[in-house]
Amino acid sequence: MRYIRKLMLWLVAVFLLLVVALVLFLALFDWNRARPFINQQVSAALDRPFAIEGDLRVAWQREAGQQGLAAWIPWPNVSAERLRLGNPEWAQGETFVSLDSVRLRLALLPLLRKTVRIPSIELGAPLADLQRLADGRANWTFELGGEPSDEPGPWTLDIGTIGFDKGQLTLDDQSSDTRLEASIAPLGEPIPFAEIVGKNVAGRLAETNTNAQDYAFAWQAKGHFRGQAVTGSGRVGGLLALHDASQPFPLQADLRIGATHIVLAGSLTDPQNLGALDLRLRLSGSSLDHLYPLTGVTLPQSPRYNTDGRLQADLRDADGAVFRYLGFTGRIGDSDIHGDLTFVAREPRPKLSGQLTSNQLLFSDLAPLIGADSSADTGPGEAGRDRQPANKVLPASEFRTDRWRAMDADVRFIGKRIVHSEHLPITDLDTHVLLHDGMLGLEPLRFGLAGGQLDAQIHLNGAVTPLQGQMRLSARDLKLKQLFPGFAPMQTSFGELNGDASLAARGNSLAALLGAADGELKMLINDGAVSRGLMEIAGLNVGNYLVGRLFGDDEVKIHCAAADLGIERGLMSTRLFVVDTDNAVVKVDGSANFASERLDFTITPATKGLRIFSLRSPLYVRGTFKAPDAGVEATPLALRGAGLLALGVAVAPAAGLLALVAPSAGDEPSQCEPLLRQIQGGD
Repeated sequence: MRYIRKLMLWLVAVFLLLVVALVLFLALFDWNRARPFINQQVSAALDRPFAIEGDLRVAWQREAGQQGLAAWIPWPNVSAERLRLGNPEWAQGETFVSLDSVRLRLALLPLLRKTVRIPSIELGAPLADLQRLADGRANWTFELGGEPSDEPGPWTLDIGTIGFDKGQLTLDDQSSDTRLEASIAPLGEPIPFAEIVGKNVAGRLAETNTNAQDYAFAWQAKGHFRGQAVTGSGRVGGLLALHDASQPFPLQADLRIGATHIVLAGSLTDPQNLGALDLRLRLSGSSLDHLYPLTGVTLPQSPRYNTDGRLQADLRDADGAVFRYLGFTGRIGDSDIHGDLTFVAREPRPKLSGQLTSNQLLFSDLAPLIGADSSADTGPGEAGRDRQPANKVLPASEFRTDRWRAMDADVRFIGKRIVHSEHLPITDLDTHVLLHDGMLGLEPLRFGLAGGQLDAQIHLNGAVTPLQGQMRLSARDLKLKQLFPGFAPMQTSFGELNGDASLAARGNSLAALLGAADGELKMLINDGAVSRGLMEIAGLNVGNYLVGRLFGDDEVKIHCAAADLGIERGLMSTRLFVVDTDNAVVKVDGSANFASERLDFTITPATKGLRIFSLRSPLYVRGTFKAPDAGVEATPLALRGAGLLALGVAVAPAAGLLALVAPSAGDEPSQCEPLLRQIQGGD
């Protein structure tokens, strides 16, 4: 037993001597002697040159706040000067990252669990040169062990906070045509978070980030992003807390990318996992569609715009990062816009959803959104956009169907009041935009118009080329006196306009769709009036001429106007088109070709009773939509007072139009029903 006791004492003594020797060795060892070994091992592991070119020191200190045995174990506090990590062989230049200094603390016990835990690290004067080739190779990715692998390694790197001072960064990304140069430098004096963000702004953002750091550094950047010029400046905090969500990292930026101006201020939490953003975001630019290359969000062409709201992002959602632009206000052209939007970066396509409201919407601001402003000047980067042909009226600007397949959408838009000229009294707008895998639907597209309602359902399939389109339209209870508010004789009218239309077509612009359309249009107008003055109000010079030739200068009461038009391959032909007035029944025959934009109509009047027109020949309307031409046919007018049957009015279409007959205001009977019954009976 005595022998065993002595042996145990000797073993304990040897162990203590070894521990003391190790402690003395670690405390007195000149770590600069280990630099060649460290440089060699790191270079071999990363497969690129690494060097600590300055002083390397390790100081051992116990870590405050530790409990139990861990409180007695000292931590190495490492400091190194002048570090350089080289580029791979294919990259330009020799250096990927260089640092004037690095200071860090390393926890020893987690190494037993294969975790490298560094509570804090300070980087001095970092310089980084980031490069990515068109084939996807990037100098910031490493092939540890010689081959890339998607499997997680056995070791885990856990960094708490990162501090830094002035530095520079360059980015040359050939895959996205991006070249940026950025620099960062300390501010003379820190700026409080609330001072930059502003209180009572974007949902009191400052109050929900009370623990955010002060702004400590200023940055500047310039270059180009996806082919567009970039300039920017801003401020950030000085300590990046990778895990502590209770201390948000402050961000502020003022960027100009092409024609788009972006101003933001707010915070980032949990940056290691790209946790969450909470920002005040202001956007402005020449057209909403310029945001597509920057954000991937498909938006229509528009007039100049600006918005101001709160952007909240959750970048850890399992279904994809979620961005919410909340409570934003702004203007598109001269129209106001308000609402909430949510963008989810999900697979296979991201999705935009939300609701937008405009209290006062100018109709002119809607024109670019529906492709009716293709003659407008193009902006930067838009040289390839089609311009409107000088001799055409129908909008030729092509739909950007390639972008329709980039995302889905479910957005409701309400225009409470629409401002337009008195000649087209649209009062409000309500539409629901649905976009799914390249298929665009407006269900419904509803306008308040002249005391009635214009209701459409539109489906456009942009997943095929050329685009396929279908439309159903219904006009009900449009009051004639509100349709023509500047025409005094119409103000005593109780008449209304009712109509239905359906179209199916293929084409990549509104002009191409109408030029290849198949469908029909049915319309009834009862208890109206017509004169040269009305045509002048409507801006119809040809109509002014025709009314003058038919009726002279006096206003003429219209009992009923009935039209049933068929459309085949862009050619709209009359199946039934009659106008019943006090003096005569006027029949219109002919066609309008939407593909060539040419007109070919003949207008034939038949007098009622013994009244005789001075007109001795039918009238014609020919020419183009842009420059129509009207005149008198050379063939004499053979029929007078012969009635509807003598005019060759079709019987079958009249039956279809009876479905549109609706009573006039009050108890007044419809003026069209007797006429259609007469045509249907062949009298």
